Order: sequence, then C-alpha cells, then structure tokens
Amino acid sequence: MAFQLIWSPSAKYDLKDLTTFIAEDSPSAAKRFVKSLFQTVERLADFPESGRVVPEFNEPLIREVIRKPCRIVYRLDNDKQLIEIVRVWHAARGTPDIL
Repeated sequence: MAFQLIWSPSAKYDLKDLTTFIAEDSPSAAKRFVKSLFQTVERLADFPESGRVVPEFNEPLIREVIRKPCRIVYRLDNDKQLIEIVRVWHAARGTPDIL
C-alpha cells in the first residue's frame, strides 16, 4: 500500500520561492523544474525508504532525495504510512533547517 504524501508549510514556501526565482529567467524552465520535482516526490509514496538518510542528522526517519540543485528532505512515519515533505532545500544553502 502506498504511503500518503503531505507537504509542510515550509516545504510549500520553499517550492514557491524556488519556482518564482527560476520563473524570473524562464517560466517554461520553472514549469519543467516543478514537474520533475513532483515526479521525484511522488515516487516516494511507493518507495518511502528510497531516499538516503540525511547525513547531517543521521536519523533513519529523516531522509532526502535529490532533484538537482535541490535536496528534498522528508520525514517518514511508518506507523501511519505517511511521508511529510519537510523542506525543498537548495543544495548550496548548506544544512536544511527542519524544525
């Protein structure tokens, strides 16, 4: 059974901010980026542990997948079969704040 995907307010803001930034130069590139990012995230519903453990946190339930140039950080709740997208973090910004 597939996990449910939800987005934290911070992740929604991150995605909006990145999309707006990309769209300033190329609206079509922004659309392609968002489509690709959603495809990456949607795969997690069927393969929730496919992302690596975020090295900075070393917590098995805090994982990430990469959609260059972003780190998509998510939190697993196996009991509820839930994945919360916590942040969509530009890799050049260093360690994502997930609190």
